[in-house]
This record gives sequence, C-alpha cells and structure tokens, in this order.
Amino acid sequence: MRTMIRDLLDSKEASGSIQAAGWVRTRRDSKGFSFLEINDGSCLGSLQVIVDQGTPGSEDLSKMATGASVLVEGRLVESQGGGQRWEVQASAVTLLGTAPDDFPLQKKGHSPEFLRSIAHLRPRTNLYGAMFRIRSRMSFAVHRFFQERGFHYIHTPIITASDCEGAGEMFRVTTLDPTSGAKQSYDDDFFEKPTHLTVSGQLEGETFACALGSIYTFGPTFRAENSNTSRHAAEFWMIEPEMAFCDLEGDMDLAEEMVKCLVTEALENQDGDLSIFEKFIDKGLRQRLEFVASNPFERLAYTDAVEILGKSGVKFDYPVEYGQNLQSEHERWLTEEHFKRPVTVYDYPKEIKPFYMRLNDDGKTVTAMDLLVPGIGEIVGGSQREERLEVLRANMQRHGLSEKEYGWYVDTRKFGTVPHAGFGMGFERLLMFVTGMQNIRDVIPFARTPGHCEF
Repeated sequence: MRTMIRDLLDSKEASGSIQAAGWVRTRRDSKGFSFLEINDGSCLGSLQVIVDQGTPGSEDLSKMATGASVLVEGRLVESQGGGQRWEVQASAVTLLGTAPDDFPLQKKGHSPEFLRSIAHLRPRTNLYGAMFRIRSRMSFAVHRFFQERGFHYIHTPIITASDCEGAGEMFRVTTLDPTSGAKQSYDDDFFEKPTHLTVSGQLEGETFACALGSIYTFGPTFRAENSNTSRHAAEFWMIEPEMAFCDLEGDMDLAEEMVKCLVTEALENQDGDLSIFEKFIDKGLRQRLEFVASNPFERLAYTDAVEILGKSGVKFDYPVEYGQNLQSEHERWLTEEHFKRPVTVYDYPKEIKPFYMRLNDDGKTVTAMDLLVPGIGEIVGGSQREERLEVLRANMQRHGLSEKEYGWYVDTRKFGTVPHAGFGMGFERLLMFVTGMQNIRDVIPFARTPGHCEF
C-alpha cells in the first residue's frame, strides 16, 4: 500500500519495505545510479529516491523527466546527504505517466501571471501546492472554530431572488434564450421571477439564527462587479455567522476572536507550508501574524477615523470625507501607519450602509463595523441587524425595497423578534493576509474575474 511522502519524511524509524508515488521534480544521473526527487502533494517536502542501474524499471529512467509520474518500491533508509533525514533505496520503479519537453513547469521562476494561465497545473509548484494545502487546513479551522462554540452550519441558497447588499451587481440566472427573437417574460422563465447568484447568505442565515440561536454559512458567493483590482473576484467564498441575542459589541468580539484564532492556526498548524511564503513572498510575515495573534485590536468610531485621516497630512488618492466609504488606502494607513495593528471601525453613516443594519439612537448612524488588517484593509464587515419592525420597514422604504418581496424576512421581526448580529469574512482575503499573497487570483484554485473563465 502506498505511503504518503509526508508520513515517510516524518517517520521515526527506517523501514525495509515501502511504496511511494508522486511526480518527478528533478532527476540527476550519476555513473551507475540516478537520483529522483518526487513529490506527491501531501506536503512541501520531496522524497529523494536512489535508483541503481539494473533496478527493475530503471530502463525507463530517461523518460522520468520533470513532471512525469512514478511509483517507487524500496527501503526507507537514513540519508547520506544533507537536507533530509530519509531517502529511499529503490528495489523497483515504475513509470506511470510521461511528461514531454513541452511540460510548462520544466523550468523554475515562472511569473504569477503565467501560472494563472495554467491554473490546472500550478498546484504542482511548491508555492501553489503550499497555498492550496493551507487553504484546505484553514477551511477546516473555520468549521472547527464555530463548531466548538455551538454554532450550527447552515447551507443557504446559491440561487436567490433577493439582493442582500442592494448594489444590483448580481449574475442573472435564467433559462430564457437570449438569442431568441420571440417576446419573453418572467412567466416563461424557470422560477417565473428574476433570480440571481447570491452575493451573500446573510438574509437567509438570519432566519435560522432566529430559530437555532447561532449559525454560520461558509460557501461560494458571486458579484458581477466589473473590477480588475487585486482584491476582487466574481466568485469568492464567504464565512457568515449570525447570532441571536447579540449586539454590536458581541459581534465585534466574535470577529476579533475569529481573526486571532485563524491567524494562530496559520502559524501553528501548516506542516511547514508557511515557510515558503516567509522566504519568497513576505519575509516579515511570521512577525506580523504573531503580533496580530497576541495583541489587542483597536476600536474607533467612523467619525473618529475620518478625523484622524483628515489630520494625517497624507495626500490620499481618494479624499477623506464624512459620509463616504473608507477606501483601501485609508484602511491600510490606519492599520499600518497610525495604529500599527488591526482596527475595528464602527457606527457608520446610515446613507452608505444597507437597509438591514440597526439604526443608532442618533438617527444618523447604524451599528455597522468593519475589521481592518494590515496589508489587506477590510477583512470582516458586519453589523447588529435591525430587529424593530417599524424601523426596518422605514429602512426598506428608504432603500426602495418591496415589503411584499421581502415578506419572509420581515416575518422574523413580526414573530418573536430579538436583537441579533452577524458579519461576513472574505475567505480569500483571510488567505491573502495569512500568506502575504498580494492578489486574490493566487489564493483561489480557479479565479473568476472580468473576461476570464477558462477552466
């Protein structure tokens, strides 16, 4: 039975009989024998295999070039060279699949832009293999965080008839033929009404929080925003908890606790994968993550944030004005230059936030909060939700939303309403933060951006 290379490299003792398989990273030929370095994707490290001339299967060594796949049988022995503890003395080697000279990863040092064009092959590189193993382990850590705190995992719809954010930047879902010249109406469509890919599972999540107490969603979301920035993708993953009997303070507490917990996970449980990002992407990565994990976050009202930015003396590309959303450059200056730590900004003007956020007693601001981290800016956005029926109705009217269409949502305020709160964390932005990667296209397996949907 095949043993994963990760387990072989972590072995406590030699073994007289093992079987390993993987893809060839390098092959070096010497007189009478060859060295194969193979990797099976289970870890960052590769396994060195010594194949003597005359070993069964050695006649195919010339075909075992970079990218080829092989099966190896032999003895796990202490390595005679430096850099690794164990190596394999092969008793048999089998060529499973060849990789001819046009294999795109024959050479090293490819640019991220080139590797994005071969997203089906880039996980075989050290950097992207490590990236997607980290993504896997961080996904598990998200579930563990909530499950350990009594949250219930809810699957909210991907196809929806409601626009949570109210921005209108949604992908339409339809069975109508756009090339048909015939007159068509929504009565002819599959759902008989306008439907779209979801931008958030929040609204549906709220209904379950008002029944199960504390829930979370973790799944794909979509936004048809024609943006080519390094932080935006048309398809991305969101983590969205909702909590009944919770206010803004409790919401901020959970968001900060979650960021610290996940950062600690990245530091402690990545089986060495984080090291490649420290070496090649961000040499100060570990120091920054350790600081975030062990120090308190700053909290300040939006009004105070605008005042600090206005007095900074910095000439921003986007002028700082009350009543405007903070831009990424503002968020990063607050976290990287002024406070030098993560910052949670709260109590935003009601005009720039969605209808579901709770109106403060001043009548001007809502109980919104954004958690900002160095290097990224906003990583979490949330609020206490408006639980008062008449205030919610007024908010919906002000935003031009039909109470008839959102009647199911309004019902949660008619029947046993409670204070409740929640937030959304962009999973890809979290991954960018914990790895130092600067482009969202490099932390998601197959990026969906304007003009790009090749795979």
